[in-house]
Parts: sequence; structure tokens; C-alpha cells
Amino acid sequence: MMEDQLPQQRADEYVSLGMSRRELLRQTLLVVVGGTLLETAFSGCSVANNHTHPSSSLAYPLVFPTGFLWGASTSAYQIEGAAHADGRGASIWDTFSHTPGKTVDGATGDVADDHYHRYESDFNLLHALGVKSYRFSIAWPRIFPDGAGALNQPGLDFYRRLVESLLQRGIRPMATLFHWDLPQALQDQGGWENRDVAKRFADYADTLFQALGDLVPAWLTVNEPKTIVTQGYISGTHAPGIQNPARAYVALHHLLLGHGLATQAFRARFGRDGSRLIGPALNLSPVYPADHAEGTAAAVTLQDGIENRLYLDPIFKGSYPTDVVEALGDTWPSAAVIQDGDLAIIHTPIDHLGVNYYNPLVVTAGPQFVNGVYPTTQASWEQIYPNGLYDILMRLTRDYDRVNLYITENGAPYPDTFASQTVDDPQRIVYLHDHLVAAYRAIQAGAQLRGYHLWSLLDNFEWAEGYSQRWGIVYVDFATQQRYPKQSAHWYSEVIRQHGLAQPQG
Repeated sequence: MMEDQLPQQRADEYVSLGMSRRELLRQTLLVVVGGTLLETAFSGCSVANNHTHPSSSLAYPLVFPTGFLWGASTSAYQIEGAAHADGRGASIWDTFSHTPGKTVDGATGDVADDHYHRYESDFNLLHALGVKSYRFSIAWPRIFPDGAGALNQPGLDFYRRLVESLLQRGIRPMATLFHWDLPQALQDQGGWENRDVAKRFADYADTLFQALGDLVPAWLTVNEPKTIVTQGYISGTHAPGIQNPARAYVALHHLLLGHGLATQAFRARFGRDGSRLIGPALNLSPVYPADHAEGTAAAVTLQDGIENRLYLDPIFKGSYPTDVVEALGDTWPSAAVIQDGDLAIIHTPIDHLGVNYYNPLVVTAGPQFVNGVYPTTQASWEQIYPNGLYDILMRLTRDYDRVNLYITENGAPYPDTFASQTVDDPQRIVYLHDHLVAAYRAIQAGAQLRGYHLWSLLDNFEWAEGYSQRWGIVYVDFATQQRYPKQSAHWYSEVIRQHGLAQPQG
């Protein structure tokens, strides 16, 4: 099957559902252009096929390279629960989720999947599936309940037990230092708008490097700074719930500064001999033109800057993209925020890049964002276009320093129906298959892709959507905390066993 035919041929195989309560930014996307906050509604129009995609007829089986890591991902606040156990402090997500009206049905992560008490059985499940790499996050408030100061030893001991449990089962740990759960005590001091928080993040990171560096070979610094900026600080639909673009870009700079300072602490402790790896996890979206109208190409270029280059360029090139800075105007931080030497810190060499891929963006000259071009999942912002993953991986290979790439998130929610001790989820299987085909094609074309971590291992607390969306390959009965592998889990286990794809799906 030609990959660039996928949107049409797959449309009847995916499920397109009504809008969720949140969408990506609740039926609108907030874009800052020229210092003005624009609210642009999604509309339905056809994308112009003026962007080319290499395609090929693939001969199955598709066998991945030796050493390619098959993995799964989770994050602390979404699965751990035990919100008050063993000295854990409050995070901004504890505060946000307990604020009326912020999450669907008032859901919180107080219990979530109770992974804090059930990690051994969850890892038995990982081992049974054959998963080789597990990406998880460490809850900063478990290590430093106040964000800094006194270390909470029981919290640190928990993560050492967790990592040892993975290693006992032959599973490679990939630890994320920050997956959105900032200690509330630091938010009370200004959060990521406060330059000092970047320094506190580096201290926290170095504490973990010292305590767990002998066990954890792969680290991720900051997860999806773009989501923190757009949803935490512009739309306010995520913690800390701020709606101020100028403050958003101050937070952006300090998030990247924190990444750079943590990377420097890592280098000071471990050097760069290839045995210990570090880098960020960025959510990246290819941006395509909706039409051939005058101004559309320029809108695509600028939006690509806002979505991708604003995060990639400072890390890989040591500079912010000029066109984006100019477009943001007075909204962009002053020299008092972006100080001399900051970009050199952010530019500290990394070993790998985590790529979170969920959807492309299609824009008009407005700029307006067009939804409905491709099939969507239960998260109606998530347009399904697997070839976008190919495009992102090849763009990274072409435009940036060659580092090892890992897909650190890729997945979809569907209205899973539990029956006969499992869930039949063929749409998810097709989704995963088609994105793995895109990953395989990118490897064949020269991308240094070393692993794939699907999102997510477990159904979990889906941030502002609470428990209304199920993203896992394992069904969780939240009332009993029983786990039931879905058909997609069995399918993925077979992919791992065969080290690739035996046959097309759908």
C-alpha cells in the first residue's frame, strides 16, 4: 500500500468521534502572532497536495534493525496515585485537578492506577509482553516536597526500587525528570517564570543522577515544553492554568534553560562516553498548507517556527528562530530574561532526542487551523496522519545535528469496551501498525531511530480529560485496579517477538 494514500484508505478503519471537552485547546487554537492573541476556530476544508511524501511498496515482513528498542511510556502523576504517601509534596497538578471545573468530572490523580503500590505486578505485565524499554517519569515532589531544600529519602528509595525491579526483568529504564508535575511550593515562588526554578531543577536532576546514575542509562530532561507553554500558560487548560502569552514565553525560556543546566550537571558527573545518555522529549508536528492561496506558504513557515523550530533551534543551534521572535514582538521575553550565556547553556550537546508524535497541523493564510482533513481519534484534536511521523523524523535528520532519535510517545484513545476479560481495539492496532510503518520507512531512509515507546502502557489519568479517555494497551478497571491486556497489547507483544511487522493491518 502506498503510504501517501493512507488518509483516504484508512478513513473507514479509524473511528472519528465527537469533540472531547478539552480538544487540544477547546475547539480553538491560541496563536500569538505580532504580539496579538488570535483565537482561530477549526474549520473544514481540503488540504492541498502540494507537499510531497516519498512512498514505496513495502515487502513484508518489515524487520527492524538489530538493537532497536520496543518500549512503552507512562508518567508519574498519570499513574502513580499515592498522592500523600511517604512524604510526597503537592504538585501543581494536585492543585489544578482539585480546583472545581478544571478536569472532566472533577477527576484527580490522587489514586490514578495506584502504580506506586502495584509497580511490581505492572512490571510483570511489561515483561510478559516482551517490552524492552520503559519510559517513566520521576515525581519531583516525591524527591523534594518543597521543590528544593530537604531531600525526601523515602521518595528516592521508591524510585531506586522501581528501577531495580525493571532491571531484574531485563527492561531498560528511561527516566524523565520533569513530566509537568512541578512542586506547588515552587509555583508559589513564580514557577517557571522564576529563573531560580531552572536552577532548582538542575539541583533536583543532579540529586537523581547521583542516586540513580549507576542504574539508569537513559534520561529525558523536560517533557513537551510546548504543551506547558500553550496549555499551561496560553489557554490555561492545563496546570498552572495561566492565560498570558508574555508570561508563557518567559516560562518557555526557563524550561529550556532548566534543560540545559540539567544537561550540564549530567555532563559534569558522567562526561560523554556513550554509556549514559540525556536529552529532551519534544512534541513535534509537521505543518502543511491547506491551499495554494497567497500567504499560505508564509503562514506554514511561521507556524512551523512556533510549533517546532522554537524548541529545536535553541537546543541544536544555540539560537531562537528570528522569524518567530520578530512575529511575537513585545510578547517575546526581554534581555533581562534571556541573559548572556543562556543560549550556550541550552545548546549543551545532547545524546538523544525524544520525539512525541500525535498529529500534523494544516493551516491557511489566516492563519487558521484546519481540522477534519484526516481521520481523528476520540481526542478530536488528534488527526491521524502516520506519514507525518516519517516527515518529522526525516526533517530532524536533514536539518539538525545527527543524534539518536527515540519515539517516546505515540498512541491514540478510542472508546474501549470491556468484554470477556479484554478489549477488542482494532482501530488502535491499525493506528500503531501504520505509525510503525512510517518509522520503518524513516529508518530505511537514514533516520537514526533507535526505539519506539507507545503511549501508553496503561489507561490512566489523562490530565484535563480525567478518566474519560483511554490511551493504554492495558485496560484498567479503576474501581478494582485490575489490569486486562487489550488485543492491541497482544498484537504489540507479537511485534516485539518478531522484531517487526509480519503483515499489513486493516
